[in-house]
Amino acid sequence: MIIGDILVLRKNPGRKRAQRMLKGKIKTVCFLKQISGKKRKPEIEVLAGDGLKTIHREAGCLFELDLSKFMWSPGNRRERERMQGLVKPGETVIDMFAGIGYWSIPIAKACPECRIIAIDINPEAIRQLERNCQLNGISNISARVGDCRELAKDLQDRADRIILGWIFRPESFLDAAFRMLKPKGIIHFHYLDRFLQEEELKRAAERAGYSFRILSDVKVKQYSPRTYHRVMDLEAWK
Repeated sequence: MIIGDILVLRKNPGRKRAQRMLKGKIKTVCFLKQISGKKRKPEIEVLAGDGLKTIHREAGCLFELDLSKFMWSPGNRRERERMQGLVKPGETVIDMFAGIGYWSIPIAKACPECRIIAIDINPEAIRQLERNCQLNGISNISARVGDCRELAKDLQDRADRIILGWIFRPESFLDAAFRMLKPKGIIHFHYLDRFLQEEELKRAAERAGYSFRILSDVKVKQYSPRTYHRVMDLEAWK
């Protein structure tokens, strides 16, 4: 995959072959070993060229990022574009796992009349998100550092729409999502289809006093040979 002017490979071709890949706009070739931890930090090796900082263009937006610190998933592109068409003027959106602005930046760009609260536990990611807001001339995102479950306890704002974009045991964040939702709103619930615990969805809604229905269930990308990343749009009300 190409991110900005960096070619990212999932298999290591060796340094000699990687050197021959430096052509056109490609300034760096690297090998992505894995992405791990709560902050989703890449373990990456530069095979040819120099530097892992780049500016990536997607969905009409600019994303400045350092691939040694932040992940990027090209497979989410269609979902980013879908979200740009869903948010309406006047809505408040809470992005529970904002990162460098993967979802928030495209939405804010497409709908400047909405308001977005972008949360992430990683201070570096929030600083980069704020930089990306400047790059794109965006002023309708308010960024906050912290664990979304803790921030939800004291957050005064309530959202028309919540993006729960964490796919690893996302059910454990539903209590916080419902706490931040208005009496009627939508949760965009990302998950891995093989590991979905549907009963936990129902129990979390019941604990918060909500009923819900599934508006759509969209395939985002293949995560592994037998597992897909999907997003379920849940309309919830009290």
